[in-house]
This record gives sequence, structure tokens and C-alpha cells, in this order.
Amino acid sequence: MKILKNVSLIDHNTFGLNVNAKQFIDITSKNELIEVLTQYQNKNKFVLGGGSNILLTKDIDALVIHMNNKGIEIIRKEDDFVYIKVQAGENWHELIMWCLDNDLGGLENLSLIPGNVGTAPIQNIGAYGVELKDVFVECEAITIENAKARVFTHEECHFDYRNSIFKNELKGKHIICNVTFKLTSKNHRLNSAYGAIQSELDSQNISNPTIKDISNTVIKIRESKLPDPKKIGNSGSFFKNPIVGVKQFEYLRDNFPEIPHYIVSNSEVKIPAGWLIEKAGFKGKRFGNYGVHKNQALVLVNYGKAEGKDILELSKLIQSTIYRLFDIQLEAEVNII
Repeated sequence: MKILKNVSLIDHNTFGLNVNAKQFIDITSKNELIEVLTQYQNKNKFVLGGGSNILLTKDIDALVIHMNNKGIEIIRKEDDFVYIKVQAGENWHELIMWCLDNDLGGLENLSLIPGNVGTAPIQNIGAYGVELKDVFVECEAITIENAKARVFTHEECHFDYRNSIFKNELKGKHIICNVTFKLTSKNHRLNSAYGAIQSELDSQNISNPTIKDISNTVIKIRESKLPDPKKIGNSGSFFKNPIVGVKQFEYLRDNFPEIPHYIVSNSEVKIPAGWLIEKAGFKGKRFGNYGVHKNQALVLVNYGKAEGKDILELSKLIQSTIYRLFDIQLEAEVNII
């Protein structure tokens, strides 16, 4: 292991922002991580995975710990299920491709989400009617303060919509090393009701879809809406879809009869943030080197050489405008550093 100095993170964040790490180290195993945390106990630390859910607005004056440990293993089998343990540095989409190759179901709706496995529980990533918590069993993490290992059960993670204990009470206190998932090995439980999945399957005359069909359909839909971070810097959905009370929704529907929505409960309704942003006139709007993507208003983009603070100011402008027009406070989904 070697600590590098003054390392550019342009290739380590999907926004493609050229900020520097004062110190940088690549971690390839749990033992290496424990060694680094023990040896450099008094240093400020910043944990970096795939860099897909962060907006870097400044240089990182700390030891950047890049989790790059790899490995996928089947640890247990039951009648219809398989338990797999996946190391934090594995690419999320490549994990799903591995699952499909091994006919393991449960993650296919989360295809093409950028990032690595280790950061997925922090965000409780989700898409097209499925969330990570639906297949999560446990994760092993190292406590930064004392370099001790700890296992977090599903219940202990306090999962919520794009949220977990790692974004709240334990924010910045642990580093996830591996995650265990429970997946179906047969009698797969397909989820095709959310979004445009079913209509896309119908257009292809697929009446009995496989998990691979679901994955391919999700990929096709995402590619039609979302820019490839390798071509245009972005972090996917920048904002969470807001959840409002029924009374507020009814008021909004009186003024905007066409407003799309999803019933959460008897008292709450979820509204697509992308629709709100598009209605406010931001979709496709460009501000020099940055802006809002032309196909998906939920995605803020770096067209090249933008700075993180520029994108942050744009996000604040969008938030204030949405609040003024709809009395809704949009919350950022990405972590702003």
C-alpha cells in the first residue's frame, strides 16, 4: 500500500469534476483497510467508492480511501434462494450481469445504476419498483474510529426511501467492506408494473419475460433517458422524488390536473421531481459548461470543465424555484461535499 499525494479525482467521480485529493490510497482488501485505519488513526479521512452519488465542490483536504476490493461468492443455498457476498469495490451493474449469467433474480430492475456495491446500502438505491433493501441481508463494515469490524443486519440499517442509518446517525463513522444479498435461484418474482417496463415488454411481444428481459428493458429505458457518465458528466438523479400529504397533492392537482403521482399511503403521495423541474422550465436548459439534461430534467450535467460549485448553485436555483411554484422543498439525492 502506498499513499499518493495531490491526486486528481476527475476519473473517480461520475460528474467528471477535476478536484484534488491531498492524499489518496487504493484499498483492495478488508485487512488493508484495517491496517490503514490503524496506522493513520489521527488523519482526516474521506471514503470514496465509485464516485457516482457525490458532487465534489472543493479539493479534499484529507486521506481519500478508495474502496477497490473485488469478489463475488455464493455463501449459502436454500430451496428457491441463494445468498451471495459481494465486496464493496465491485461495480454495481457488473454485479447484476453476473447475477443474470447465474440465473439469480432480484436485482434486475436496478440495472445500469452507476456506482459500486459498497455505497449502495448507504443510499438504499432503487429504481423501477425495487429497492436495495428488498434483497439486502447484511453488510460488514469497519468502524473508522477503532478499525473494528461490525455486521449490520437489515433491521439495524434503518432503510427508508433513498436513506439509511449510514446517512444519518452513523454518517462518516463506518466503511462498508462487503454486502450480502438474498436472491432467487428459481421461481423468480418479476416486477414489471412500475414505469414503462410493461409497455416496453408489450411492444416487444414479450408475454412471459425472464429476469434478463426485465434487465434489458430497464437498460433500454434508462439509456433513452439518462446520459452516459463516460460521455457527459452526471450523477444520475440529482433530487429525490418528493412525498407530500394528500391535501397538498389535491391542491396541486386542482391547479395542475395532469400532474403524475404515485400513491404511497392513505395520507401520502409521491410526485416525480423530474416533472416538477420540467414544468418549471429547466429541462434542457444550459448554463455554459453545465445544465439540466435535455431528456431527463432530474439529471444535472457537466458538459466539460464545469466546477462543482456551479452545479451546486444550479441545484439551489432549481430548489428555490420549485418551492416558489409548488410549495415543495426538493431534497438532493446526491451527497454534496
